[in-house]
Amino acid sequence: MTNVVPATEAPMTFENVVLSPQKEIVRAFYKDMWDHANVDLIPLIFHEDFTFRGSLGPVLVGHNQFADYVTWVTGSLQNYTTDILLMVEEGSLVTAKVRFHGIQREPMFGLPATNLYVAWLGAPVFKFEAGKVRDLWVLGDIHGLLGQIRGNDVAPSEFVTSS
Repeated sequence: MTNVVPATEAPMTFENVVLSPQKEIVRAFYKDMWDHANVDLIPLIFHEDFTFRGSLGPVLVGHNQFADYVTWVTGSLQNYTTDILLMVEEGSLVTAKVRFHGIQREPMFGLPATNLYVAWLGAPVFKFEAGKVRDLWVLGDIHGLLGQIRGNDVAPSEFVTSS
């Protein structure tokens, strides 16, 4: 049984790297805000009425709803961390490949806490307007995360190659 997403990709390092202003906001969002559950940074990163669709499913609007989500996720997963694996910028958009992980200490998806290390991959798309995030949409590998929480491997696909 596979318990975690393999950490085959090393996280990006940011020492001696100059990031564009938008990429710096994405870095701060994950490394300064999420990794430390620092909801005080939310107004510096997001417009007041920004929209958010999270990797774990909720659709939220504004600072307060998002702060509640950050508190719930970081309270459910001890040592919650996000590894930024890749960032790409195009105009007002920044997208990334990230690995979310921590020790599941609280129930998730109606399933009891496992007290095990869990990890899943995500693909966020940040849309900027006037130097702050206006919209954030995150697609996450919830199927893989649920397999870890349930304690079973993800069901194999029926797909097979012809060769």
